[in-house]
Formats: sequence, structure tokens, C-alpha cells
Amino acid sequence: MYTIEIDFDVFKKLTTLRETETVSYNDVIRRLLNMPQSPQNTEAAPLITKQQDLTPVKPTQFEGPGAWVVKDVVFPSGTEFRATHKGRVILGRVETGALVVNGKRYETPSSAASDLTNTSVNGWIFWECKKPGSASWQMIKTFRKGS
Repeated sequence: MYTIEIDFDVFKKLTTLRETETVSYNDVIRRLLNMPQSPQNTEAAPLITKQQDLTPVKPTQFEGPGAWVVKDVVFPSGTEFRATHKGRVILGRVETGALVVNGKRYETPSSAASDLTNTSVNGWIFWECKKPGSASWQMIKTFRKGS
């Protein structure tokens, strides 16, 4: 096994391309380089190859029971959240009108980010999410008006 050095932004982007925890960084890089899948991980999901529509969603209607509405942005129940802090991936999920991370409920993205990092953090640039039915992760700031 070899070690390569990458900066934080590259690490974060590689992390966003891991569809599940079973997909390794090596698998992601192999797909980006159009190389055959590693024999150690034959379960890896395919890489998304077409550009996804990044148009912000306008919350014109309530999107089902349990949705979390923050700053006029609707995150449906089941929306997955993730962030990377100091090399650690933090995962959360929208449940019954709030973001739940490690069993704790948060009313805003920033309160969750600040509590988990022990520092003041703008949650709209800290978190990315994957809404139910979506195959891609997006920074949550893209859903806010004027972003």
C-alpha cells in the first residue's frame, strides 16, 4: 500500500464521491481514472457521471410529514447530512422536523455544526445533504435563496 498527500479540499471532494462507507477512497480514484474496479471491493456503487441539476429547491409546499424547514428551505424526512471535520466524517439525518446527529436533535445547521466541532461554525457551508431519491450530495447553502 502506498500513501499520497492531498489537501483538505481534495479529501472532502473524494469523501463526497463515496456513495456508502463501504466504498473506499481507492475505489473513488479508480473510477475517476477510468480504471477497473479493485478486486477487494466488488460491491462499489457506480460513480455518477452526469452533472446533476443543482438548481436550489424553492419550498413552495410542505414536503411530507417530518420535514425540517430552516430559513425557508425544506429538507424532507430521511434527508441524509454529512460533513468532514478534522478527518472525521459526521453523519446525520432529518427525522421528525429536525436534524438528528448521534441521537441529538438540532433545530439549525449551525447549531449542529457548532456543537459537534466545539467552535462557531456556519452550518450552511459546513454540511452537505442528499435528499431522498437523489443520487448526489449537495452543499446545503445551494438551497438558500440568493446563493
